[in-house]
Amino acid sequence: MGKISIMSDNLANKIAAGEVVEKCASVIKELVENSIDAHATDIKVELINSGIKSMKVTDNGIGMDKEDALLCFTSHATSKIKDEEDLFNISTLGFRGEALPSIASVSYVIIKTCDGNDSVIYELDGGKKIKESSGDLRIGTSIEVKDLFYNTPARLKYLSSLQSELANIVTVINRQALSHTNIRFTLINDGKEVLKTTGSGDLLKTINDIYGVKTAKKMLNVKGENIDYEIYGYISLPEITKSNRNHIITIVNGRVVRNSELNKVINDSYFKYKFENRYPIVVLQINVDPCLIDVNIHPSKMDIKFSNFEDLKQLVKNIISNTLDNHFLAPTVDNSTIKIDNIVDHIQTNEEPTIKEYVLNFDESDKLIKEEENTYNYQVTDIQEEKREFPLLEPVGQVCGTYIVCTSEKGMYLIDQHAAAERVNYEKYKKQMANPTSDTISMLFPINIEYPKEEFLIIKNNLDFIKSLGIEIEEFGNSSFMIRSHPTWFKEGLEELFIKSILEKIITMQNNFDLERFNDSISAMMACKASIKANEPITIEESRILIDQLKKCDNPFNCAHGRPSIIHYPKYELDKLFKRAV
Repeated sequence: MGKISIMSDNLANKIAAGEVVEKCASVIKELVENSIDAHATDIKVELINSGIKSMKVTDNGIGMDKEDALLCFTSHATSKIKDEEDLFNISTLGFRGEALPSIASVSYVIIKTCDGNDSVIYELDGGKKIKESSGDLRIGTSIEVKDLFYNTPARLKYLSSLQSELANIVTVINRQALSHTNIRFTLINDGKEVLKTTGSGDLLKTINDIYGVKTAKKMLNVKGENIDYEIYGYISLPEITKSNRNHIITIVNGRVVRNSELNKVINDSYFKYKFENRYPIVVLQINVDPCLIDVNIHPSKMDIKFSNFEDLKQLVKNIISNTLDNHFLAPTVDNSTIKIDNIVDHIQTNEEPTIKEYVLNFDESDKLIKEEENTYNYQVTDIQEEKREFPLLEPVGQVCGTYIVCTSEKGMYLIDQHAAAERVNYEKYKKQMANPTSDTISMLFPINIEYPKEEFLIIKNNLDFIKSLGIEIEEFGNSSFMIRSHPTWFKEGLEELFIKSILEKIITMQNNFDLERFNDSISAMMACKASIKANEPITIEESRILIDQLKKCDNPFNCAHGRPSIIHYPKYELDKLFKRAV
């Protein structure tokens, strides 16, 4: 007798569940996507013990008849595609027909649905129907999933803590709300409302619902298109960043997707405005003909392939860079004392707030939104209209030996003298690095630098490039080099430091050398070392000269490493501090 046999449907579904259902959030994602495909405008998610005990998704969609309500738990049963051609024109979030049977195979499921004619309730245990009854006539569908992985204990023990499971579910709901702003989402855990969106159809209002009014006020609108793609969305000012990439959200035809190359393009568009290990909040909606993308790559349906991908990346880079380059980016002080924490940030930095803390944070968010509701539209519109124009500043003094105090008709400005000088020098040095000349100066005492053999060989392989920078270098023995001249623009007294830094950067970038990044890194280092430091006295006239130089920079708002060089205190905020305004 042969060794090969066909698996039972139940076993096959349990195996499929390993790909489709990784955690509670995976279940919520699949159920919510089904509700969206059913044209729901109101979706409620109710959890018990962060979903580990029970997850219930209720919608007001079109519902199903009795036959379809049971058939949908059969493998590969779907109403969303009929033939192979449909795979190249997918307009729904679901289409595989795998999620519901996979979920049902590892849980206890209760489905209630009504399409206006039929109304039925089915109960399934491990994917098998055990009970049928009549339901009410409320059009829509409710699916409750209880005791996930109860019959697969090996997977059950790998569920995360209550806080982590809830955080993952919040992430799912947040992203679905941002991708479907016309749908009202409600998330309830253990009877407490955790999150609610208005379903207004306004992306910025949805960002406000999720991140709070303080963040929404600091989002910039972006839009653009080419022959294949149309992009619309919001990006945060560089002062608003997160510790991870999870707040860079790309939505393609209503589907939240993940594409590391696209995320890198988005983040790189910010590189001259922020710290390297900080990431912006970005929500981009990308519309494209379905035939130009492929979402049938992974069961999660989040991975995607694009046609004409290079054109899309260039479009994204251009619209983000142009938006940032044309806005006034100096951080503006806001004296609001209410702090809104995002539970996802806690979880992803290995800090786990309690459910009580999470609910309190959202209570504070709702309170703040209601308090500022009347001024919300004005404040958001105001920042959109604030174009990139360096203010007319008059220095009046220095505080803490570091910050130049300036006045203008718009209020008070503080300038970090080191950051400002660093920005001025950085742009100067970067132009010199990108356009080397033959103007060099011979050193009175040549520098001898010795390296380990492997580093010596790397530098040796790059001697032509080093010489092109205006550095006269030659081998000196078996493991060292002699430096005899350098460019005239190297700052006096720092020549050896600059040269060693250039050689060290070549060594560290040997396998991933990028000329633009190399020039940027070296210019930033040189600018930092050559600039006035904190706690150094500076006169009013010197301040004026520095401000004038800063004003002429391509980006006067940040130092070379992303720190702000200038901060704005509006007159209104000063008045609030002195109780002249409320």
